[in-house]
Amino acid sequence: MQPDFGGLRIAALESRRASDLARLIEKHNGLAYVSPSMREVPIEPNRAAIDFAYRVMTGEITYVILMTGVGFRQLLKAIERHVDRQQFLDCLSDITTVCRGPKPVAAMREVGLKPTYRVDEPNTWRELLQLVDTVAPVQNQSVGLQEYGISNTSLIAGLEARGGRVTTLKVYAWDFPEDTSALEQNVRAICDGARDVLLLTSGHQVVNMLRMADKLQLTDRLRGRLRSMVVASIGPTTTEMLHECELTADFEPEHPKMGHLVVEAAKRCSTLAEYKKVTTVTDPETGEILQHPSHDSLFMRACRGESTERTPIWLMRQAGRYMQEYREVRAKQSFLELCKNPGLCSEVMCTAVERLGVDAAIIFSDLLPILEPMGFDLEFVKGDGPVIHNPVRESQDIDRVREVEDVGSLQFVFDTVRQTRADLPEHLPLIGFAGSPFTLASYAIEGGGSRQYAHTKRLMYGDQGAWTALMERLSRSVVRYLNAQIAAGAQCVQLFDSWAGCLNPADYSEFVLPFMKQIFEGITPGVPVINFATGNPELLPLLRGDRRTVVGVDWRIPLDTAWQRIGYDRPVQGNLDPTVLLGEPELMRQRASEVLSQAANRPGHIFNLGHGVLQQTPVENVIALVEFVKATSGE
Repeated sequence: MQPDFGGLRIAALESRRASDLARLIEKHNGLAYVSPSMREVPIEPNRAAIDFAYRVMTGEITYVILMTGVGFRQLLKAIERHVDRQQFLDCLSDITTVCRGPKPVAAMREVGLKPTYRVDEPNTWRELLQLVDTVAPVQNQSVGLQEYGISNTSLIAGLEARGGRVTTLKVYAWDFPEDTSALEQNVRAICDGARDVLLLTSGHQVVNMLRMADKLQLTDRLRGRLRSMVVASIGPTTTEMLHECELTADFEPEHPKMGHLVVEAAKRCSTLAEYKKVTTVTDPETGEILQHPSHDSLFMRACRGESTERTPIWLMRQAGRYMQEYREVRAKQSFLELCKNPGLCSEVMCTAVERLGVDAAIIFSDLLPILEPMGFDLEFVKGDGPVIHNPVRESQDIDRVREVEDVGSLQFVFDTVRQTRADLPEHLPLIGFAGSPFTLASYAIEGGGSRQYAHTKRLMYGDQGAWTALMERLSRSVVRYLNAQIAAGAQCVQLFDSWAGCLNPADYSEFVLPFMKQIFEGITPGVPVINFATGNPELLPLLRGDRRTVVGVDWRIPLDTAWQRIGYDRPVQGNLDPTVLLGEPELMRQRASEVLSQAANRPGHIFNLGHGVLQQTPVENVIALVEFVKATSGE
């Protein structure tokens, strides 16, 4: 995808490199509104800096952390008339020094010093603490922490918890620029809806933007408008500042650099702006911009890894053949006919949601309709399931596979999203979904279900070029398909890799993971993505996706073991064995309790089955499960 803002109005608050940023925005067809928002103000005379230098020179401070390059330079400037500068530098070279990122490293290099350690990207306090935990312990050390304008309480607490005695040092503060007219104009324009995107290159810009809004008595209006704009953060430190100020970043670039930020924004912002339109609502009386009512639902909060009063629950295949209401609708048309009738799809799902009392709905559809516009002859055969009558088997067959560039042929799915979203209670989130490229490729190659996946693996192992071509076409098509569902009103999407369990981790890493990464990069930023691959728990660490990913877990592994393998920084979904619902209620309660116990009230757990509800399941058992989880979780 070529980076192109498409004429969007881009606000930015960069000070030092304002003209460079404006040129980058305009290069990619954006209208640039760059207003300097801050200037560094040295603290003079800085008695604390002078005392800090003496404590380093006398050996009282034994470990120094430098958070910024400009801060280190300001420190040297603050002490130069009061202490022997070279003696201070010599003493600094004799103790442990840690630089948060490349800028303090460069500042030390200017005076002939090299830090003992440098924090890895993305250079946040979390990576700094990881460095402390692995190679640079602070236990029983007197740690000097050069800060950058505001105190990072999480970092200080983390250092102290690891046995460090922390002395903080501020060498400069951040004030408004001397001329604030451009900043005032940008803040007013944001509040008036005259900006589409906000690019942030520093956490301090967030603070000064809010200070200016407060000065102009526009704080509430600014916060409301930011919900309907695309907000792009240069990296985790800036994103953390947004969170501290109760604001949200829609995405960060892969590398925390200005050029990467602009290019990534130019690629993503048009789609993301459409998503913002359907995830915000306007108060008809006040005109205030509000988040969609489902934003603060239990399910969405759990997707973001936030604490919830109880565990949210929804079930895969919660509208299905086990329900009499569904069977009555299904008896009047084929499955594919039902999937192409948005009104009926909404009806069966909304009926199931209301009857079960779950915390989220998923659109009623199937994994395979996306294959039809790609040139595959799809039929759902009674007793056999889906059949592809013209599978691809040889490399030359790939030439007839058409990439879905225009999603209009799948409009019935997007109409289902819109209809279901309109029919659902507003507070309940709606989940869209698609098959993952490996599962779609396997159907397309095998022509239907398989146990050995012999045709799929023969092409995968035997013809790398054909495999790559097929997977790339599927991946790009899935991205467009899911983004169109999001634009139609889905608050979350799920990727189903039903057949990935036939792969070992090495094959998944080589033949599937690169294409999954492309999908995560392409899906509308900020939208939670549930990544569910069933059949092989050894794949779980490979399903982490990006920062907004929820990892689905099937029933073949205890949830606590799975979460540990995945990493506690990712939310998880799962993972009761669906066959448990065929047994007695006491068994269900026991096994559901085990899942909840394994989750241990850790934020970010969504209760679900390890696969879909089975056709033979008594509906009363499903209702009892939902009621049990809602009644007992969070206790």
